[in-house]
Amino acid sequence: MDVTPETPDPVPLRVVLVDDETLVRAGLRLILGGDRSIEIVGEAADGVAAVAEIARARPDVVLMDIRMPRRDGLAALEIARAADPGLKVIVLTTFDADDMVLSALRLGAAGFLLKDTPPAELVAAVRLVAEGRSMLSPSVTQQLIAAVARAPADDRAASARERLSRLTEREREVAVAIGSGLSNADIAAALFLSVATVKTHVGRVLDKLGAENRVQVAICVHDAGLA
Repeated sequence: MDVTPETPDPVPLRVVLVDDETLVRAGLRLILGGDRSIEIVGEAADGVAAVAEIARARPDVVLMDIRMPRRDGLAALEIARAADPGLKVIVLTTFDADDMVLSALRLGAAGFLLKDTPPAELVAAVRLVAEGRSMLSPSVTQQLIAAVARAPADDRAASARERLSRLTEREREVAVAIGSGLSNADIAAALFLSVATVKTHVGRVLDKLGAENRVQVAICVHDAGLA
């Protein structure tokens, strides 16, 4: 009698939690650790310990608080990504639009989560980021940029305009639409294109701008004064 071998469980995603509040880490551990596809492989209560723990554990995803003692999340993010440019980091914040969130995104964070994010969304966000995608929804992108972005400095504006000059006219239209927080479907409707064509343009925009996700495209558009 033929016996079909059992399919082994996929290797769980390795996650490090970084937050100076013990209760926050406990809550995250409870939510994420309860999912078989995720394994908590390390924790840290400040930025100095975070860098060491990330180097030790080599996680797939890091959940990183911003405001912490000894070394804040921005400095820890910058150091950790310098050592491992492929490191995927989700910033933890409140929706008081922490003025450090935009800086974190510029440093290569994959996005951000509110500390009161519902459990199912938290798990989904970790999986999404582990796949190399941004976990910010278009509406959150728009609200975040509107809330925390300041008027761009002249040099940053010039740099953003130079980067956008690499795009074709259609790609530029798509980039500006991303900066306005539109989804692919919304962009397709606005520009009278198919969703598949929009996806192709989005991929080219990301490549030409050297952006890791839609959030960084939106930041570039904002810096250029086109948002």
